[in-house]
Amino acid sequence: MEEKGLFKNIREYENLHIALWLLKDTCWVMSFRVGGMLMIVPTLVVAVHLTWKARKNVADLFHNIAVCLWITANAIWMTGEFFFNDGFRPYSTVLFITGLVVVAFYYAIHFPKRASVEVTPEIEEHEPVRKAA
Repeated sequence: MEEKGLFKNIREYENLHIALWLLKDTCWVMSFRVGGMLMIVPTLVVAVHLTWKARKNVADLFHNIAVCLWITANAIWMTGEFFFNDGFRPYSTVLFITGLVVVAFYYAIHFPKRASVEVTPEIEEHEPVRKAA
């Protein structure tokens, strides 16, 4: 049985995630505390779900783990700014650095191996680019 979803492909889902992230950060920069805090949940849930869906592709998995760490760090930083006189920034820094380490590990260890591995087509291809009429 074929599963039908709200999105045609993974790219549309990723685009929703970007919109959620932008909305969260816009609330933050405009000091909309309630909106910013509420937007943490859908932004992080979609990031974790995208990471789960990407688990079979090493490159996507590592990058999505870094994104989850980044959004979590961002949320902690925002919470600290809103409610704790910016007292949570050191905790955020740890998560930001951990995300960088995850990506650095990918590029140091896995990225060089990609040429020696047989390339197989993705299960979910990105939508083809359409030429303007």
